[in-house]
Amino acid sequence: MRNIIRITSFAGLVLGIITLAGAWQFNKETPIKKETTTIDAQLEGTIHAPEIPPYLEWLNTDRRHTLRDFRGKLVLLDFWTFCCINCMHVIPDLKKLETKYPEELVVIGIHSAKFSNEKKSRAIQQAIERLEIEHPVVNDNNFEVWNSYGVRAWPSLVLINPNGKIIGTASGEGVFEVFDPVIQRAITYFDNKGELKRDPLLTSTKSHETETALSFPGKVSADKKNKRLFISDTNHNRIIITKPDGTILDTIGGRNAGNRDGSFTEARFNHPQGTFLHGDILYIADTENHAIRAANLTTHQVKTILGTGEQAKTYNIPGTGTEVALNSPWDVLVHENRLYIAMAGSHQIWEANLATMQAQPYAGSAYENITDGFLLDAALAQPSGITTDGVKLYFADSETSSIRWAELKLGGVVKTIIGAGLFEYGDIDDKYPHARLQHPLGIAYRDGLIYVADTYNSKIKVIDPNTKTSTTFAGTGEKGLRDGNKAVAQFDEPGGMTFIGDSLYIADTNNHAIRVLDMNTGMVTTMVLQ
Repeated sequence: MRNIIRITSFAGLVLGIITLAGAWQFNKETPIKKETTTIDAQLEGTIHAPEIPPYLEWLNTDRRHTLRDFRGKLVLLDFWTFCCINCMHVIPDLKKLETKYPEELVVIGIHSAKFSNEKKSRAIQQAIERLEIEHPVVNDNNFEVWNSYGVRAWPSLVLINPNGKIIGTASGEGVFEVFDPVIQRAITYFDNKGELKRDPLLTSTKSHETETALSFPGKVSADKKNKRLFISDTNHNRIIITKPDGTILDTIGGRNAGNRDGSFTEARFNHPQGTFLHGDILYIADTENHAIRAANLTTHQVKTILGTGEQAKTYNIPGTGTEVALNSPWDVLVHENRLYIAMAGSHQIWEANLATMQAQPYAGSAYENITDGFLLDAALAQPSGITTDGVKLYFADSETSSIRWAELKLGGVVKTIIGAGLFEYGDIDDKYPHARLQHPLGIAYRDGLIYVADTYNSKIKVIDPNTKTSTTFAGTGEKGLRDGNKAVAQFDEPGGMTFIGDSLYIADTNNHAIRVLDMNTGMVTTMVLQ
């Protein structure tokens, strides 16, 4: 959960609303009649839900709506921003609620952006498709709805009864367990009063299916020796192995999300991100399965080596193999027989001994911020890309828009190269502390320099870790799909990159493409899979 530094005149509103985390925990000695009366009074509510301004843009539905349109329904407002890993974790719970109560409940996303890139409706629509959201989303790019409800953190949720009154709020993850019993009780209560309507009201405008060869590819890694690429075809839930020219050699997994070991054909993943080849084993960050998978390129078998398949609910709990719970692993690499994991969900770097499969935090306290210091004392913020020079782990710490390093030695430290804070971002080529990035996700090391997918700026940056200087290397900063000289080329939220020889391969996520940058000529082309 993220706190926002924003003062609102409606802050007191939250204090007067039931907090669902504890609202329904009644003393067992309370008489049943009194308990029922208390619950009914809470379900009736006392505060009218502020209306959504009529001029705000609605996405993922056929028209603009007002809250009054949904009288007779329970309405759940989800205040989110698409960069936020905690907001991503809430989406499966919202889908469970929508599936369980398809006629009684309407979920409306209120997108109140953290980053400037996230304020644009086009970017939000792409995030809706990438995250496979089915409910409507309002672009609250100036925090008007946020302020009217006194919201102070992402994600926050507000439950509204069929008469338009607020009956509860909650912030953070785990919302299914919080809201499900309240919604059940509210349905029975308002149904008995004849105030609940079950007619469908909303039409989604997106199927979230793409006909492109790739669907939101998040990462790409390389087998430099044998000249192979491993493309994380993230929204097709598979890994594609190709030659550098785009010739497909093999595919691991299928298009339907799942969690299954077995042959390359039988295996199933759930939105995989980073990969790393070590020997004949391709290690895969199976992000939404909260697992690390190992694909044996000789036997063509996939095996889960870390993770229970469920998101870790607590922090800093080490464990072994499939008994240890992980939290949205986003990237991986191997160094000296140890697997390092950019654990975006817990704001940490984890390590695992490949011989014993014992896994534990390596860097980061699990507190979200940008604080340097000894490895386990430092604060990280959603690390999403990782690379190494053999001495240090370099990582893209996306929520602080920073590039940082962690020493590969006992008693080491974490230091920041570029970046200043959770709300310090931009597009400024300069030295530390003045240089700015915007939510970088990808990173690659080459010849003493760090190449960065500056995702929300839609650029590739190059950083000298010695001088702490960041410079635009490719891309105009305007979103698009344009090949040509790197100075005029356009990308759209690139998420990962890797080198083979003198070519930089870029996972250009929102363009559903792999782009190739020739380091000698400076020309950018788009790979054609064949």
